[in-house]
Amino acid sequence: MDIVLYYAPIACSLVPYVTLTEAGATFEVRPINMRKGQHKSAEYLKINPKHKVPLLMVDGKPLSENVAIQQWVNRTFPQAKLLPADPWLELEAISLMSWCSSGIHPFLSRINAPANVCNVPDSADSVRELARGPLMENFKIADDRLAGRDYFFEDFTAPDAHFFWCVRRALQFDLDLSGLTNCTAHFERMTWRPSVQKVLAFEKSIQDEFATAA
Repeated sequence: MDIVLYYAPIACSLVPYVTLTEAGATFEVRPINMRKGQHKSAEYLKINPKHKVPLLMVDGKPLSENVAIQQWVNRTFPQAKLLPADPWLELEAISLMSWCSSGIHPFLSRINAPANVCNVPDSADSVRELARGPLMENFKIADDRLAGRDYFFEDFTAPDAHFFWCVRRALQFDLDLSGLTNCTAHFERMTWRPSVQKVLAFEKSIQDEFATAA
């Protein structure tokens, strides 16, 4: 099986890198330099007209969107137990990943690029401030869910990787999560997983490569 992950530093393509690594999959990583617009190149748009990452190519067939990709990884590598075995808990895990994608990620994107959602002059600070409220509300929900547990379920699952990325991105924007002790403990716990350390080291190497090529 030929597995290729299209990946960009900082982006949520970190998530399938972690889960593929946790699954022990053999996969190739093809870095995309989004700062140089490679995600909008004619070559990339041929395989992913959504012009974003992650994109997983499996034997030449493209699969986009983290929620779908994680389910494919789980089905292909069931021994990794990336989703709970219980059918109801599996649906809860899919719900958590969908929430990361649709309930948290869009507000992080508004903080990162406010001009993409509002072109009114001098509105960037307002857009960012309006995004912080829903973000903190969502992180509080997660903090309550993580009370008294190491991960969202009994052991590590794919939602933990997705939520780790969400928290990491929030911290990169200097959001104050210090009052959310369960979220911050989960984040620290995740940083010690070998799969996470591997992707962070890879991210640094790609950032250095892109900087050298600039």
